[in-house]
Amino acid sequence: MSRQEKPYYAPDGLRACTTAVATEPPSRGSGLPHSSAMESSLLPESTRAVFIAGTDTGIGKTHAACTLLHALHAAGYRAGGMKPVASGCVATAEGLRNDDALALQAASSTPPPYALVNPLALSEPLSPHLAAAHAGVTIGLPPLRAAFEQLGGRYQRVVVEGVGGWMVPLAPGLLAADLARQWRLPVILVVGLRLGCLSHALLSARAIIADGCTLLGWIGNHIDPAMLAVDENIATLGELLPAPCLGLLPHGEAPVRAAARLGAAVSAF
Repeated sequence: MSRQEKPYYAPDGLRACTTAVATEPPSRGSGLPHSSAMESSLLPESTRAVFIAGTDTGIGKTHAACTLLHALHAAGYRAGGMKPVASGCVATAEGLRNDDALALQAASSTPPPYALVNPLALSEPLSPHLAAAHAGVTIGLPPLRAAFEQLGGRYQRVVVEGVGGWMVPLAPGLLAADLARQWRLPVILVVGLRLGCLSHALLSARAIIADGCTLLGWIGNHIDPAMLAVDENIATLGELLPAPCLGLLPHGEAPVRAAARLGAAVSAF
């Protein structure tokens, strides 16, 4: 694999370091971590999972996760999506439903029951810890983990989408990041390409690594078609982030069409 050395600022902030940035999709045997670091002990040996984190809310985690699911299908994997916690759900005859979770369900190979995709649905469009408190619910990991394990029994690849940014609170002493930490999932960071994305991406990457998680790489999502100096911002992210770019998603392109752009993300896990 062709690789080149590029500078970035290390997670501890101020010292300049270098990292090999992939110019081709990462593969088994490359410098990217995999094996036990990429597999959760909660899943069968043949199943791998990844956590999709975002630099903020509303930056396209679901779009990237659905695109990755389609890319995994195209690569021959049975793949399923999950959004363990979702707020802003709508009441239906079948119960509370969340648009993001429904999209992940539809993008999964043989769509699983909604309760496995989104085991905790909350109605108010608030931070989950507030929406749960208003609903008289306490968010805990055991029911979320049970759904995750069931999905692991159905699929070869499981794509777990977080909620909001990396450190969104779920309950006292529990953050969205704890899903990735407790389940030992490697992380792909979705960067919403808009003004301010550089700081958001660097801070998120620093937090992910400081929490002991493996950052596999990042996906750039063009959420602002009017963004100025897009190529220069992408180049800056490539230089400063301590993990390779795994794909760039154009604005307005449907996940099934954009799937071919995430070959590197498929190979990463």
